[in-house]
Amino acid sequence: MPTQANQPLAGGYQLQNYRIVKVLCCGGFSIVYLAHDENDVPVAIKEYLPSSLALRSEGAVLPAVAEENLATFRYGMKCFFEEGKSLARLSHNNVLRVLNFFRANETAYLVMRYERGRTLQEHVEHHRGSLKEEFIRRAFASLLNGLREVHTNKLLHLDIKPSNIYIRNDSTPVLIDFGAARQTLTEEATRLSPMYTPGFASPEQYHKRELLGPWSDIYSVGASMYACMASAAPPAADKRLGNDKYVSAKKLWGGKYSAQLLETIDWCLRLDHLERPQSVFALQKVLMGEREPVVSGSSPEVGLRGMVLKLAGWRFGR
Repeated sequence: MPTQANQPLAGGYQLQNYRIVKVLCCGGFSIVYLAHDENDVPVAIKEYLPSSLALRSEGAVLPAVAEENLATFRYGMKCFFEEGKSLARLSHNNVLRVLNFFRANETAYLVMRYERGRTLQEHVEHHRGSLKEEFIRRAFASLLNGLREVHTNKLLHLDIKPSNIYIRNDSTPVLIDFGAARQTLTEEATRLSPMYTPGFASPEQYHKRELLGPWSDIYSVGASMYACMASAAPPAADKRLGNDKYVSAKKLWGGKYSAQLLETIDWCLRLDHLERPQSVFALQKVLMGEREPVVSGSSPEVGLRGMVLKLAGWRFGR
């Protein structure tokens, strides 16, 4: 089914105790609004509205869903709602805070804290290859504190990239847009498009999804650090599996950044998931200079820790 152009809710529309102000962004899966609550506090509201399944016409409030898409739409809405429940349990300065979630207008909404700043993607484009190592280390070491909290709750992000990392006005980073519902829908082989972001998605997001784990998010963290230097993503993982043309960060930026940081990026971007850092904690220790990255091959201890984490079970949008 072709993608449709969905119309957002109008400015001034009253959505429960929130008043819509304007659209912040539109995507194929959802619409995000700036709104004010009953105390006039600004919030961001994410509306479940996959354009491949539902159509809202101009002036309408309820989406129109064709009969053949109804089961898929409702399943996706259930996953989106469960995503809200999962994220509402998280309370960490480096993870976007979900304040509320509810059903209305025959769809579902997540209410999130409104953050002021800009995405890391915008920050990278503004600086164009001139980001300093100190900024990269500090931003990602802080971001990993939030990702540790996500993983501690047996959740995976699976869409970490510069446009999903927000840099607040006080320079602190926050992880946004989990997209867990989309990932679950892809598992069920429904009509929604896969959530791969070429260059940032790990190899196991394309193939062997049973291997997904913390190391998958760590691949995306490495790709995001790479993008801070290149102002572009590294080669897509699925293409690398067939003919790996990845040029190491150490080779590309040797002399501009420390060998230790460049080796860390290359470590995160290993195609074999067991050869990457197996936990956020292991990566943080390297970024903070407390240990060196694994330059060649994985140790037995790394592989064993990976098996333990796999056996513990990981959720994404369930």
